[in-house]
Amino acid sequence: MKNKFLKISIAASFLVSVSTLNVACNNDTLEEKEYKGAFAGDNFFRNEQECFFGLVGTYDVMRKYAGGFENMVTFFNAASDDFYAGGGSATDGAGIQGASSFQINPTTMPASYWRDYYQGIARANALILNAPNASMDETLKQRFISEAKTLRAMYYFDLLRVFGNIPLILKPFDATDDFYNVPQVAPAQVYAQIEKDLTEALPNLPMTVSGEQKGRLTQGAAKALLGKVYLYQNKKAQAAAQFADVNGTPGGTSQYGYKLLASYDDLWKAGVALGGTPDPYEFTSESIIEASHSDQGKSDWGFWGQGKDEGNSICVMTAPRSYNRISQTNPANNAPDIVSGWAFNTVTTDLFNFMQSDPRVNATILNMNALKAQGKADYAPAYKDTGYFLNKFMPTSDKKSTLGVTELNYRQNYMVIRLADTYLMEAEALNGTGSRAQALLDAVRARVGLASVPVSMQAIKDERRRELAGEGHRFFDLVRWGEASTKLASKGFVAGKNEIMPIPLGELTGTILKQNPGY
Repeated sequence: MKNKFLKISIAASFLVSVSTLNVACNNDTLEEKEYKGAFAGDNFFRNEQECFFGLVGTYDVMRKYAGGFENMVTFFNAASDDFYAGGGSATDGAGIQGASSFQINPTTMPASYWRDYYQGIARANALILNAPNASMDETLKQRFISEAKTLRAMYYFDLLRVFGNIPLILKPFDATDDFYNVPQVAPAQVYAQIEKDLTEALPNLPMTVSGEQKGRLTQGAAKALLGKVYLYQNKKAQAAAQFADVNGTPGGTSQYGYKLLASYDDLWKAGVALGGTPDPYEFTSESIIEASHSDQGKSDWGFWGQGKDEGNSICVMTAPRSYNRISQTNPANNAPDIVSGWAFNTVTTDLFNFMQSDPRVNATILNMNALKAQGKADYAPAYKDTGYFLNKFMPTSDKKSTLGVTELNYRQNYMVIRLADTYLMEAEALNGTGSRAQALLDAVRARVGLASVPVSMQAIKDERRRELAGEGHRFFDLVRWGEASTKLASKGFVAGKNEIMPIPLGELTGTILKQNPGY
């Protein structure tokens, strides 16, 4: 059973989404909100329960990482050198296909990447402004506000990475505000606000959480995010300091209870909670920020595209099409029991060759070429088919839900930030030199039985590619390192343009927003 925090997310999300103004700047959205109405702070956020509902609604936007067809992970996997868009054809998902070929434009860029994050920011703004007047325990109130500030920082960070040039909105809109003339600001101004939110939030967040509170943000989570924000600005000394607090002694248990799992394979399993015992594979010691998904949401196709489905959509998106186990009754057949999917994020042969001798390859890549050659399984080729598929979120039959539509109710969580990631980011912030950077790199490799290699920036980059493959980080890593123009040239990447995405056309119409260069 998922924790109490997730159980009420559907109701809380609906309540908050119809009660706070969306920040998307197009006529359709504003007209819809005009009829639904916006509430003032004096008739909500009056007590702990109302503030808690507002907070859960703010967390709910974290589903954007892995929930829905337009999720962060599969979209930006497709934009990297490790994956193609895949799917059924060249027209299967205009947005993800355009991201993979760098032919994306303001019309095909999915609007949800802008609107969903600004909706989360609007929810955070409402809570941050109004919670100080709530009748509730002061310590708990400050924690709620700090969680909202951390979430606002996270959502602004993702907007910066995706779009670069964005408006900075820090309060709920009033009915008299000019929605259509909200200006974009310099990225440095947004980064400064992100840093402010995170540093203000830190003192009021708990060191650790347990039980039904697992999944809520902690000091370690805020520090890890702050370190990442510093790293993306090339503030390496500040980044290294934050990561050092999070990581502690490489390979050991940090002050926040973080520790690498003994088994890399266990990172990609989804168990079952029985008799009050939690799923052993969610919110593990390696997880720092984790987006929850549920198989209890009873989501159906009426939810699709509305951001209401609670399942992990990566699962069905990345499974092979028309998957078929051959001779299932034969004990010698060890083909995995997979539910057929949509074949997005086909793995490039370059990534397969890069990882072929690595102990993590089977946990990362499903080799349908081998299974088919052995007569153990068959499938229908995908668009840009290579015979290799992302295995970390593969929808095995044991993950299927009996409630709602199977495709929309996979319960596997997604780790937004995990400890191996922060180990490697700290090593990078240390410029790939010194004994601590060596120890951090060694710890990641030792977990999978690999010997030490001399630390260097290239060794760290290679390790990130292997360790984090398919988790949505590679495109942003290449951009941060200034390597996208060379690594992605064969896919059509244009330097000075494709580092960020086009602002969706609907957000520009009737507003003063300016399109990103080259689009």
